[in-house]
Amino acid sequence: MDFSYTEEQRAIRENVARICAEYGDDYWYRKDLNHEFPHEFSKAFADAGWFGAIFPESCGGAGLGMTEAAIIMQEVGRGGFNACSALHMNMFGCMPIVKFGNVEQQRRFLPPVIAGTDRACFGVTEPDAGLDTTHISTFARRQGDRYIVNGRKVWTSTAQVANKILLLTRTTSFAESKRPSHGMTLFYTDLDRSKVEVRMIEKCGRNAVDSNALFIDGLEIPEEDRIGEEGRGFHYLLAGLNAERIIVAAGILGATGYVMDKAVAYAKDRVVFGRPIGQNQAVQHPLAELWVHQQAAELLLMKSAALYDAGAECGAEVNGAKYFCADLFYRAASRAVRTHGGFGYAKEFHVERYFRESILPLVAPVSQELALSYVAERALGLPKSY
Repeated sequence: MDFSYTEEQRAIRENVARICAEYGDDYWYRKDLNHEFPHEFSKAFADAGWFGAIFPESCGGAGLGMTEAAIIMQEVGRGGFNACSALHMNMFGCMPIVKFGNVEQQRRFLPPVIAGTDRACFGVTEPDAGLDTTHISTFARRQGDRYIVNGRKVWTSTAQVANKILLLTRTTSFAESKRPSHGMTLFYTDLDRSKVEVRMIEKCGRNAVDSNALFIDGLEIPEEDRIGEEGRGFHYLLAGLNAERIIVAAGILGATGYVMDKAVAYAKDRVVFGRPIGQNQAVQHPLAELWVHQQAAELLLMKSAALYDAGAECGAEVNGAKYFCADLFYRAASRAVRTHGGFGYAKEFHVERYFRESILPLVAPVSQELALSYVAERALGLPKSY
């Protein structure tokens, strides 16, 4: 069993780290404080070709695997969730087009996504459905060669700066569908702001990347913007959930590494009562315990990515990795603030920003409780609870 990275994987990490190093704490502090999207950071990644990292070469991408994607996102995650969310949709969110779009759609949609000239957002979650996606009510009614869409979406990230939307709707009502997961259709289309009101949600953290409520009133979508077959949109989304969990967990783990490094550096340098505070076991032991958990979390994450790349069943592992990494980040960010003492509460030391962001992965893109329910069912064989 080999735990070392290949030469190519080490080169990927180094190249990504080199880009990220140009956008340090002060950059992310200003972007978060001013609620400004990190266009410069996003453009640097696009210019370096990383938006196409896991797209197949036939689609203009680099054809890398999920293991390499996890390596990329660990480095990006050190910049926090503003950095991760600025890239997620273009790098990973458009995979349904790769897997289920036709050749014409791939040629039309993917090059601008890889180049960064198109920016996509993801319209799935709804106010009255939450994680129960089968109960969405946004409806696309077919009229000739077009669909007319009405409904609402919520927690749609990057919609303030996006010109495209990957949109899940119902084309058959829940009551009329043979199964709860049937009757949903996926589109990738223009975000027509004359038909879609985008209303920003003020939130606790990750303020450089917007989250929004969408109000859709008569949005027209041509038939050629439908991804795959009508009524099979939920199936297309499910096919990408394991990849999403890996990507999210990798970013979380990268952010954990950042706050750990900040806490350890401060513990070495901060002198109280004539000695560095890191000499005190009350400071040492919590950080040492977090390091142990950090190593375990990385092993589970990389096992998940390796299983995914091998085409093996990995649902329990990827949900477990997301759960583990999210819980670890929250505890590590809290400990980093406490290690800094009063200065941990000050924005200039940056750990408070990560602490605010550490709340997010506890509830999104899947809650900790739902991840555990999945593990209970699939890994332990317990009855389905949801």
